[in-house]
Amino acid sequence: MSDYLHESFLPPPRLLMGPGPINCDPRVLRAMSYQLVGQFDPAMTRCMTETMALYRGVFKTKNPWTFIVDSTARGGIEAAMVSLLNPGDKVVVPVFGRFGLLLKEIAERCGALVHTLDLEWGQVAQPEQIEAAIHRFNPKLVALVQGDTSTTMCQPLADIGPMCFDMGVLTYCDATASLGGNDFRTDEWKISAVTAGLQKCLSGPSGSAPITLSSQAVDEINKRRHVEAGIKAAHHTEATGSRISSNYFDLAMIMDYWGEERLNHHTEATSMLYGARECARILLEEGVDNTVARHKQNGDALAAGLRAMGLTLYGEQSQRMNNVVGVYIPEQVNGDRVRQQMLEDFGIEIGTSFGPLHGVIWRIGTMGYNARRSAVLQTLASLEQCLLLNGLKLPAGAAVRQALSVYQ
Repeated sequence: MSDYLHESFLPPPRLLMGPGPINCDPRVLRAMSYQLVGQFDPAMTRCMTETMALYRGVFKTKNPWTFIVDSTARGGIEAAMVSLLNPGDKVVVPVFGRFGLLLKEIAERCGALVHTLDLEWGQVAQPEQIEAAIHRFNPKLVALVQGDTSTTMCQPLADIGPMCFDMGVLTYCDATASLGGNDFRTDEWKISAVTAGLQKCLSGPSGSAPITLSSQAVDEINKRRHVEAGIKAAHHTEATGSRISSNYFDLAMIMDYWGEERLNHHTEATSMLYGARECARILLEEGVDNTVARHKQNGDALAAGLRAMGLTLYGEQSQRMNNVVGVYIPEQVNGDRVRQQMLEDFGIEIGTSFGPLHGVIWRIGTMGYNARRSAVLQTLASLEQCLLLNGLKLPAGAAVRQALSVYQ
C-alpha cells in the first residue's frame, strides 16, 4: 500500500487496435487538462451550447435537442430507452450480435415487451424483415445497433428509418461504435433517437454519450413528465406505469439542464465536456464525409493486408463496418497467446470476441485517432511476426505490401 502512495499511475505505452477504446487524439487530452469553471458560469454554459451545435454537425441533424449525457455510451443507451419506453410498450430489436442482445435486455428492464429478429451473426436485418415484424407486433419502437463490434457488421438504415417513420413507429439507434467512421444521416434517415460514445471513431475517452432526439422523440419524452423536484410535467398522468424509473437518466430532466432554464440536475462532468467538444470540433474540421472516407481507406488497407497473409475475414464483407475487421484465428495457433505476444512484445492490443465467436475470430480496429497508415502497417507487420513465431507459414512481407497498395 505504501508504494501506491508514493507513485502516480503511469499507463504503459499501447497502440489500441482492438474494437475500442482507442488512443485519444492528443488534442482531446489537452482540452481535458484545462481548469474547471462553475457549472453555471457563463463560460461553462457557452461551452455547453457550443457543444450542442457541434454535435448537430456530427449527427447530421437539425435537432435542437442534441447534447451530452454524462455517462459511458451504455448510459446513453439506457437514458434513451428508459425515457422513451413505458412498461408494456412493444419493441422490435434486430439481433445480429452482442449489442442487439444488450438493447433487448435494457428494453426488458424497462418493462417493455420485446420481440427480437434473431439473425445469423455476420448478417444484418433487411427492411422487409423489419416491416413484417412491425405488421405482426405493432411496436412503439424499433431499436437497432448500427455497428455491432462483436460481429463487425454495419446495419444499413437508409431504407429502414423512413419506413418506420411512415408507419408511425419510433426508431432508436445505438451508433456507439459507428458514428464518425461510417455514414450516418439522422435527419435524412428519419431516426428518432441516436446515442453514441467518444471512445471509438470520435477519438476520445469513454465517459460522454452524445445524443440527438427528434421532435417525435421529444414529444414522447415530454408525455412522461411528472411533478418532481419542482418541475411540472407538460402532460401529467396519474398512471404509475408511465413514471420513469431513473432519476439520473431521465432525459426530460437532463434537457431542462441543457436548455435555456438551466435547471440543476447534476454537476456537469466538466473535463469530459471539454473533451467531447474537442472530439466534435476535430471531426468537423476534417469534415464528416472525409473522416468516414479515412476510416474506410484504413479499414480496407487492414483487410487487404490480412487477406495477403492468407487469413480469412469474418462475415458478409459488403456489410462490414469501416472501422473494425473480423478475422478468423488460424487453427494452428492459440489466439489468446498471439494476442498476449502482440501486447507484450509489440505494445499493440487487438481484440477477441464474444459468445459463439469467442476464440474464433480476432477483431482489429482502425478507428478515430488510430485510423491512420502508420498504425495499420505497424499492426500488420507485428501480427505477421507473431504468427511466424507460432509456426504459421506466411508470405513474408505480403501484408504490408498489399496494405500499401491500397493507400497508393
